[in-house]
Amino acid sequence: MSQTATDVIRILIVDDHPVVRAGLASMLGTQAELELVGAAPSGEEALRMLDTLHPEVILLDLRMPGMSGVAMLQALKASGRPVRVIILTNYETDEDIYRAVQAGAQGYLLKDTSLREMVEAIRAVHAGKRYIPRHIASRLAERMVRTNLTSRELEILKMLAKGPTNKQIGHALGISDNTVRNHVLKIIEKLEVSDRTEAATTAIQRGLITVDD
Repeated sequence: MSQTATDVIRILIVDDHPVVRAGLASMLGTQAELELVGAAPSGEEALRMLDTLHPEVILLDLRMPGMSGVAMLQALKASGRPVRVIILTNYETDEDIYRAVQAGAQGYLLKDTSLREMVEAIRAVHAGKRYIPRHIASRLAERMVRTNLTSRELEILKMLAKGPTNKQIGHALGISDNTVRNHVLKIIEKLEVSDRTEAATTAIQRGLITVDD
């Protein structure tokens, strides 16, 4: 049976790397059920293209200069447009996944995903379902049930990653080392780790803090 116009899923690629855009266009162009209607190098440009291209599914990079993938998701949600979004990224930290889904992404894939799985994800999301691979969904579930760290706890966690003592942290923040100790114990409890070193390592792995902080 031939592919009809109503069967075709209209795709927009949003990624700041031209090689990635070209590679995705080449891959998706082999699929009769998919129509690549455009490719944008930024979130700002993608938003300007929506009213003329009318994509049904967007493949969106998470980290781009200017408007990030999460910021674009938030703009799409605020606009009320019916387009659905699959994050396509190199990153799978707990915070990246959590922020993207919270902002409205219906799918989350890594850029080394096979064409078969990518097409499967596009079909599912187009049909109104979510598509998040099992190992990523497991991490998302853990992140969503974990109590959020307070701003003070995050501040101390960033300092822990650099190795100072409680007394040094307290001096820098203008609080007692006993207060710092209580915060550190709370951090260890919330992250479900055994000590301050593991807390810092786990926080970096989950994307709660970065080594540059």
